[in-house]
Amino acid sequence: MFSGLTKTRDQFLGAVDDVLKGFKKIDEDLYEELEEALIMADFGVETTMNIMEKLREKVKTEKITEPGDLKLALQEIITGILTAHEWKPLVEEGKPNVILVIGVNGVGKTTTIGKLAHQFKEENKNVILAAADTFRAAAIEQLQIWADRSGVPLVKHEEGSDPAAVVYDGIKAAKSRKCDLLICDTAGRLQNKTNLMKELEKMGRIIEREYPEAHKEVLIVLDATTGQNAISQVKVFKEVANVDGIILTKLDGTAKGGAVVGICENLNVPVKYIGVGEKIDDLQPFDPKAFAAALFEQK
Repeated sequence: MFSGLTKTRDQFLGAVDDVLKGFKKIDEDLYEELEEALIMADFGVETTMNIMEKLREKVKTEKITEPGDLKLALQEIITGILTAHEWKPLVEEGKPNVILVIGVNGVGKTTTIGKLAHQFKEENKNVILAAADTFRAAAIEQLQIWADRSGVPLVKHEEGSDPAAVVYDGIKAAKSRKCDLLICDTAGRLQNKTNLMKELEKMGRIIEREYPEAHKEVLIVLDATTGQNAISQVKVFKEVANVDGIILTKLDGTAKGGAVVGICENLNVPVKYIGVGEKIDDLQPFDPKAFAAALFEQK
């Protein structure tokens, strides 16, 4: 995580340090420049305003007078925002699990599913994948490559077939093989929300009917490089589905990692995993304290 956040940290910390070095005392001009540094790191306007409000309060109550001490104060505030949600594991032990993965094209959804499958297989879980994103060209073939790479079976139909039918067959296969985990790649077409809603509702009904004993999670995959746009994507998806958690990819390729803080504060949906590299092991469970520490250059 530390190396994956290098671009964000360099921009964010560099800007914060520059601001703090330029002031001998804490005043309104200092606050304004700090505010700008947070917005530039893509924390978002609303989250930045909240952080600044908390910072002013902290300066008063803790009688902070040195500009240099504001860095630790900021870290404490940001850690507080990131740890507001309780992190629960994706998989419940002792019962079957179904994960529906949604997300617009290009966010790294299929790759993320492959990495999740690999991780759970390494933990000796019995995993099966279902290729229910049947309308995106080459989505099934792409998932097959990841299934082969991870050494897990894939349930698939022809391109253009009914996604819910694939989920149904996935459940049948998961039951017959006594799988711990069924991961379903599902559509991410936001252009036609009505169709997407119907599709996800149909899948949900099939899971409830055919697999009522299973623990179900709906995860949305977001591309961190889109920064604040990622927040609006979740808002739209939340209109059509009950989103249980977020997987944030490509954090290593952006200076917009501050968006994680905005996402945690604004959306009331916990970040479950973050992607900090290309390798199969570079998808990590999200550790809020470690993230805040990595943002502030503490190994």
